[in-house]
Amino acid sequence: MELIDFDERQTHRLLSTAYIDEPAIAPLYDNDREKDILDAIEGETSTRLLGQTDQLDEFSPAELLTPAFGYGWTYVNAAFTYTRAGGNRFNREGRGVWYAAMDVVTCLREVGFHLTRELRNANETENVTDYVQLLAHLAGKMVDLRAQPAAPCLNPDPAIGYPEGQKLAAEIRAAGHHGVVYPSVRHPGGICIAALQPAVIRQVAKGRIFRLTWIGGKGPKVEEIGN
Repeated sequence: MELIDFDERQTHRLLSTAYIDEPAIAPLYDNDREKDILDAIEGETSTRLLGQTDQLDEFSPAELLTPAFGYGWTYVNAAFTYTRAGGNRFNREGRGVWYAAMDVVTCLREVGFHLTRELRNANETENVTDYVQLLAHLAGKMVDLRAQPAAPCLNPDPAIGYPEGQKLAAEIRAAGHHGVVYPSVRHPGGICIAALQPAVIRQVAKGRIFRLTWIGGKGPKVEEIGN
């Protein structure tokens, strides 16, 4: 595996605007006592909160970020503790990854592919989802797969590529390295980054907002709607 010292000050990630503004419980309480009660209830089921209190098998609270990081610390922690069943290309379902790209078009193609797949699986033909662009400085020792587009972990079939990528990611973490730089599977010419450790993310800033629309099973249509 080729290792590089990766240091890129402006990588791109998309996050649904449903998660960008405030804690999910905020509209539900009127005073501090009610907030404490709801915090306790949320903590019983929130993988993000469980990870911060050492109740997830693959995490230590010391690994995750704290408010001292500044803007975006909860988004980073959520990326590592909220996962989909079966995981993704470089993560099992027990531990997430901060997936990003070198340009926002690649992000839009990647997100569009995955949400289209989920909509088809749910037999949904209509959908509108807004995403905010997160600009992040990433730095760490990375495995560079840019010259290996035919690597097994980059197979476009998730049933083949995901198990291979998950195995590779576990080996990279065990070796003390921090992530993977690889050619986008969904956007030819695009470059993606899988940050396997929260410490790889050095700074986060908010960028533009994009709307992805599916109509009659076709899409997504992409519009920039603000910042």
